[in-house]
Amino acid sequence: MIKIAPSVLSADFMRLGAEIEAVKASGADMLHLDVMDGHFVPNLTIGPAIVGAARKVTTLALDVHLMIERPDDFIKDFVKAGADYITVHAEAVVHLHRTVHLIKEYGVKAGVSLNPATPLCMLDNILPDLDMVLLMSVNPGFGGQQFIPFVLDKIKALKGAMEKEGLAIPIEVDGGVKSDNAREIALAGADILVMGSAFFNAGNYNDLMKSIRESLRGVRGEDQE
Repeated sequence: MIKIAPSVLSADFMRLGAEIEAVKASGADMLHLDVMDGHFVPNLTIGPAIVGAARKVTTLALDVHLMIERPDDFIKDFVKAGADYITVHAEAVVHLHRTVHLIKEYGVKAGVSLNPATPLCMLDNILPDLDMVLLMSVNPGFGGQQFIPFVLDKIKALKGAMEKEGLAIPIEVDGGVKSDNAREIALAGADILVMGSAFFNAGNYNDLMKSIRESLRGVRGEDQE
């Protein structure tokens, strides 16, 4: 089943608890939380306190995406806050194997993210250790950007490489995902679709989710009736 993970970066933070409840009620599968430090990416967003607040109001899996320098210094804090997944950027980590296994030692699922122009070979020696790979389909730092088309080929290449190695690691795609391109992205091999502004600006989350599920019908594991 293709999972939908709304990104709270685009939610109304004045009513975040209600927004998270509405996300779950819509039938979304996970909650994506973008953590930016103003250094690795040109924006500053949330920290462990917001992750902890989200944990108090939902049973949805919390997918914490660290777009920060020195992530090792903060992993423990996000684990304590209630993260289910912690994803770090290969471009921001000096000792990637060490960082991935630090996350896993806490009993949390570990992911690695690649920016659009970062080659897949960065994953060559770490892929079997991962619980998820996040492919950025925009250059990170801001919401509301347009999907970068060449990432479709990157998704296909990664899915093919995994199948060749007998690996079944979920591929998450983040950036410019909308109801009108969700099917194409899923057909390329994506298993988790992160949606930010396209989700929270939709007005009626339930109607949006119905539209997305309909568009995904017939794609790997989706209801074909």
